[in-house]
Amino acid sequence: MKINVLFSPLGADELSFTGRTTVVIDVLRASSTIVAALSNGAREVVPVATVEFAVKVSGGMFGGQTLLGGERNTKKIEGFALGNSPLEYTPEVVTGKTIILYTTNGTKAIVKAKFSENLFVCSFLNLGALAKHLVKLDKDFEILCSGRNNYYSMEDSICAGKLASEVQKLKENVELSDSSKACLALNKTFGKNTFKMLKESEHGKILLENGFEEDLKFCSSLNSSDIIPYFSANVLKVWQKSKE
Repeated sequence: MKINVLFSPLGADELSFTGRTTVVIDVLRASSTIVAALSNGAREVVPVATVEFAVKVSGGMFGGQTLLGGERNTKKIEGFALGNSPLEYTPEVVTGKTIILYTTNGTKAIVKAKFSENLFVCSFLNLGALAKHLVKLDKDFEILCSGRNNYYSMEDSICAGKLASEVQKLKENVELSDSSKACLALNKTFGKNTFKMLKESEHGKILLENGFEEDLKFCSSLNSSDIIPYFSANVLKVWQKSKE
């Protein structure tokens, strides 16, 4: 098994993911929000790459049981029911609903990797459960970090490093690319206190300035969920253990 990390979707050709197993990470906040929504009973999450497509897709395609969620540069989009705060996606709001989700970085990365044979979403919340599943799958995999506006985000790399570290604990002879080794090193240096790390990251500081400290606390919680979002037929659903 070999692990490789892409630090940003920029420059990645969507066809290059064909036949691969891919893990998309956007710690702040799309992957955390997707895990929260599915953990709290959402039927599915439909990630989209543009606001216009989100509005178009929401028009009756899912029998009226849809909610539009998302953000542009941390702010909830006008006319959308929900933003990109995982704390908004409570059981009372999302149970049984289809969430059409657009975010500045994370959903675009998921759409970029849509041709993957296996496509999963990872955050600190579900990292342990996903590591176990990847070891069972026993295939090489790519970790695609969403970054921020096509730039590097340290928190995504640290999450990637922590995921690779967990896989190493569960499986012998894991091969690491140079980028994976770099993520492991970053995790050892900065990953001991995830909340502190998130607060000190560039993206984290922007969220703090906009009043989202509770989001940072939520997104820093390690292994609080065993939900594994799995992308198939253009939607994210909970991976069912019966499939294994």
